[in-house]
This record gives sequence, structure tokens and C-alpha cells, in this order.
Amino acid sequence: MNYGFDKITEALRLLDGRLKINRSSSFSLVVCGGTALNAMQLIQRTTKDVDIVALMDSKNQLVDPAPLPEELLVAAKEVADTLNLPQDWLNNGPSSGDGGLFRLGLPDGFKERLVKNYQGEKLTVYFASRLDQIHFKLYAAIDQLGSYHASDLRQLSPSDEELLQAVRWAKTHDPSEGF
Repeated sequence: MNYGFDKITEALRLLDGRLKINRSSSFSLVVCGGTALNAMQLIQRTTKDVDIVALMDSKNQLVDPAPLPEELLVAAKEVADTLNLPQDWLNNGPSSGDGGLFRLGLPDGFKERLVKNYQGEKLTVYFASRLDQIHFKLYAAIDQLGSYHASDLRQLSPSDEELLQAVRWAKTHDPSEGF
């Protein structure tokens, strides 16, 4: 099931409220993918989830989002039940496992280019910039030719220099000949 940005925005606002009601810690999420593309009006398409590529700690340092904190998962499940969303609507898919983006290394200057989108009482959401989305989409499209990642990348209309920068970064993540 896919959702428009309004539904995802509602889910994030409810997540902030659930964290408050549950007396949970505060969280800062760094989001990439369809949610970020829609929010920044770079691409308008439906999405099924919120992809967390990193968390930001209280010292404004990016930290590994794997595993996601239990308090955050509990509140996300409550939101999923309320809005009839999939249980994994909030996930760290791009940074899970040994081959996750965070562990392999984010593009140089990633943190400085983040765009703050939402500031609640217990939840702050940052989105990956257009340039960083180009990096991520190129990396994903290479492994999944013909996928929505390739379509997203085309819609971002990267310049030759942006593509070259993304290629150089992607090659550091998978130096295999096939890649």
C-alpha cells in the first residue's frame, strides 16, 4: 500500500504525540527516499514508508540508526495501528545490515546539507538534500535497474558533475567489477 505525503506527515505528527504521551526520549530522525523527495517537492509520488538513514543525537552528531530505539518502535507501532499503516512504516532499511548506508559512509558534507522539516516536542525530522538523494538513488538504481530508484534519479535531473560525484561515492561502497 502506498501513501501520499499528507498521510506520512500525519503519521509523523502522531508519532511526536505518541512519544510525548509515552514520556519517551526525544528523537531526531534523518530521512531519505520518497518521503524526503516529496517533502522537499523534488518529486511528487506515493511512498509506503519513512526511510531513516541516520539518527542525530543530543550533541547534533549523526549516529547509526540500527537498531532503532525500542521507545521509537513502540510509538511507531501505535501510530501504525491508529492510521492502519504497515508495522514497518518507520524503518531503517537504508542503513540496516553490514551494507547499510550509514555504516558504509554517507556522502561528504551530508550533515551540513540536511534540511530540517519538522520540529515537534519529542520529534525532529531532517531530510537528506537533493544532492545526497542523487547519491542514494544512483547507488540503489545500479543494483535495481529499471526500478523506481532509476525513475526518481531521472526526475531529479542531476547535472553531469552531480552524477560524477555520486558515482565516485557509490564506487567506495561497492568496488566489485559487476557494480
